[in-house]
Amino acid sequence: MQVGIVSDTHDNASKVAAAVETFTDAGCETVVHCGDFVAPFSVTPFDGDWSFYAVRGNNDGEWAVQSTVDDFGTYFGEMGELTVDGHAIAVYHGTSEEIVDALVDCGTYDYVFHGHTHERGHEKRGDTVRINPGGISIPPAPGPFSVATLSTDTGEVEFHELG
Repeated sequence: MQVGIVSDTHDNASKVAAAVETFTDAGCETVVHCGDFVAPFSVTPFDGDWSFYAVRGNNDGEWAVQSTVDDFGTYFGEMGELTVDGHAIAVYHGTSEEIVDALVDCGTYDYVFHGHTHERGHEKRGDTVRINPGGISIPPAPGPFSVATLSTDTGEVEFHELG
């Protein structure tokens, strides 16, 4: 199964559209947004032919973000847990590095998805894989906007630079 992972889209409609197109082309059956949509209009394009999950980012000030996600997906609030294809996944925006580290190091999850730093990252610690898909380019994050896809069959993580 392909899982799409995105974060920190910050109301950039063209980046949201590019992410949705990438996940569609990759055949994703599940998409997870790690927070910082900012406003509800950045949520609705993710209403697709997949299961959709999201957490609250530190810039998601409009409470309507939650009800918009709830119209077609699952909104966890600050942190969420889900099981996809038999894999335990924690989702957190990433505002606290200590909490990200605790989620990775606790040994409960196969994967921890987070954002916040706008810098993509992928590492394995013990039996847990941490994935940060990146975000729009806001200094000091120098890279272009990227999203990630995860194959739950192989464990392969692929980053997709979207300009």
